Formats: sequence, C-alpha cells, structure tokens
Amino acid sequence: MQCPVCDVTLQMTDRQGIEIDYCPQCRGIWLDRGELDKLIERSMQEAGGAQAPRTQPDHRGHHQGKHPKKKSLLKELLDF
Repeated sequence: MQCPVCDVTLQMTDRQGIEIDYCPQCRGIWLDRGELDKLIERSMQEAGGAQAPRTQPDHRGHHQGKHPKKKSLLKELLDF
C-alpha cells in the first residue's frame, strides 16, 4: 500500500495486536476500519474506564522544576 501523501510504500507494525500502517518518510499513520475503535477501547481499559478530573497540586510558589511525563497510550503505540 502506498502513502497517500508521499507515494512511498507504507510500513506495517504491530502494536498491542493492532496492525498499524505508517509512512517512514512523512511519519503519517494510517489505520484500517475499526482499528481506531480498538485503540480507544484499549486506552479506556488501561485507564480503568472514565478518568476522574485531575486537580492541580498546591505548590504555593515552590514549584521545583519539571516532573518526568508519563507516556500516553498513543505515544507508546506510535513510538516507532
């Protein structure tokens, strides 16, 4: 299959049992019918259903720099 943007042959990778086609040139991601729904479903299962709203901690002016970010599901899935 060719990338609709670059006309380069798409590469296929398997992430959590879902085949994802991506373009090695433009890094575009192409999903087949139903794959986005599967990604969303697995994301919700991993998160434990609906997430409670996050509250910001009270730093009272004592913020000590950045904390390491936790990788999101999509970042983890699409990190080629």
